[in-house]
Amino acid sequence: MNLSDLSVTEIALGVGGIVAVAAYVALIFIPAWTSYGRWWERAAAGFMSLFILVSLVAVGAGIGAALVWTYDQWA
Repeated sequence: MNLSDLSVTEIALGVGGIVAVAAYVALIFIPAWTSYGRWWERAAAGFMSLFILVSLVAVGAGIGAALVWTYDQWA
């Protein structure tokens, strides 16, 4: 697949995803990882930050899906 085969929307979504992952790693995961000294504390902090990320994405996707599902009723 060439870059010329992608639409502007697909490129924007890809760049947004990369920026979001980079921000998560730089602003959440690395500070959580470096806050602890023992390996198991670091692993737990990394898991918890990943768990929170997945939870937030799931809640956002659920809200978005609910809006799309009920769009014809309120639009």
